[in-house]
Amino acid sequence: MSGTPAAYAAVDLGASSGRVMVGRVGPGTLELSEAHRFPNRPVRLPEGLRWDILALYAGVLDGLRAAGQVDSVGIDSWAVDHGLLDADGMLLGNPVHYRDSRTEGVAEKLWATLPPEELYAATGLQYAPFNTLYQLLAARSTRQYASAARLLLLPDLLTHWLTGTEGTELTNASTTQLIDPRTRDWAHGVAERAGVDLGLFAPLRQPGDPAGLLRPEVLEETGLTGPVPVTTVASHDTASAVVAVPAGNERFAYICTGTWSLAGLELTAPVLTEDSRAANFTNELGVDGTVRYLRNIMGLWLLQECVRAWGDPDLGALLRGAAAVPGLRSVIDAGDPAFLAPGRMPERIAAACRETGQPVPGTPAETTRCILDSLALAHRRAVQDAQRLAGHPVDVVHIVGGGTRNTLLCQLTADACGLPVVAGPTEAAALGNVLVQARAHGKAGDLADMRRLLARTQAPTRYTPQGDTARWRAAEARYGRTPRATPAGPVRTSQEQHHAGHLRRPADPGHSRPPGRGRRSP
Repeated sequence: MSGTPAAYAAVDLGASSGRVMVGRVGPGTLELSEAHRFPNRPVRLPEGLRWDILALYAGVLDGLRAAGQVDSVGIDSWAVDHGLLDADGMLLGNPVHYRDSRTEGVAEKLWATLPPEELYAATGLQYAPFNTLYQLLAARSTRQYASAARLLLLPDLLTHWLTGTEGTELTNASTTQLIDPRTRDWAHGVAERAGVDLGLFAPLRQPGDPAGLLRPEVLEETGLTGPVPVTTVASHDTASAVVAVPAGNERFAYICTGTWSLAGLELTAPVLTEDSRAANFTNELGVDGTVRYLRNIMGLWLLQECVRAWGDPDLGALLRGAAAVPGLRSVIDAGDPAFLAPGRMPERIAAACRETGQPVPGTPAETTRCILDSLALAHRRAVQDAQRLAGHPVDVVHIVGGGTRNTLLCQLTADACGLPVVAGPTEAAALGNVLVQARAHGKAGDLADMRRLLARTQAPTRYTPQGDTARWRAAEARYGRTPRATPAGPVRTSQEQHHAGHLRRPADPGHSRPPGRGRRSP
């Protein structure tokens, strides 16, 4: 590794905002600064909910202009969503938002010919109604789909506009439900039985692969001096966030917190058992041959929607009020798909408490405490279930992403899991993006070296578990310990990738970043 620090632009897109960060990497140096932040405002059209992809691209160009001269550019975003291009490379309409209702009932039709047990055994992906596979089946009868010659996942679409090249990055491709996690290649049998033409997809790319150079028009627009390479990173934001877990040799679980909570383990092989499917764990691919074995939990979306409904209260005061509310008074299932859609979240949480015979939260502080207790409980269940299903015990839980700013949630997670929690870095997805670029350009070592650099240069906070976990076990019994399965088989929880996120204001509730990813974070 050469000694002069280099600068890398990390384009980090979440479901409610995007930003361009600049990372500087050298021997013993890892610095990150924000160049530009811009909103991501989906638009509800007569035909449904759509992403404003042109506004996102304009934000990326503005961010690159603000970043100044850099040695490389990398892009990560949420998962599953995509754009369709015609034979001339023209985009066929705005990409559909994963929360759009077009996939309702689609999975059940597929299971009639491709049972969920077989689908999981082949792809290892948890059931979520918006997985790319179901989106494609929902679109199959449309003129847009009939005209499509190419499908590009959103980070690959933006890379295509920046460089003119086409590719499908592997960690994000693994969320489509069309990748075999054992071979790390397309699941040809699944595609054939589902009637999906894999020829729509561009060739697979690995994190670290070159993705072309910024086009002359982009250089002119941004004021950069070429050549400037674009480097393929772990373009699923959660995959980038997991790169930035500052773990050493300890056995660890991770939780990428934001609009979604992605909780699980880093493994060397997928877990494809029926028990794993029934528990709704997913096997998504990470860097360097790793598997992200995790469960998707609704995450801070619950609080974001409540804050929006309450009219932007002071978040600090709200969390202080929640800390004063007795713990575990009422809990909800943070994986219940009843909470997936936006709108009227405080009323829906109250109804869930009422239906389960628990005290109904009467104030914003009580509702907030209910949400945070419920998220900590969901984190506990996910960490415990992952260890059991994978035969992989852990000694510590690393929390990364925007939720690390929520000290009450971090402490409650330590209490619920009965394990120490190490919280940080907050900007995990952007840091993972930067580090993969740096390694590709000779400025960082392997995954272990990258994590050692993170541990030396970032300042995580450690939380020690307090109290007896017996009260958390009792709370679990109120609505059942594991996510419930539908009669057809798959589990009724949700996924994204979100991405690490954090509450700032109702218009941008997820980003310091959002989801889930938030993470996330699909």
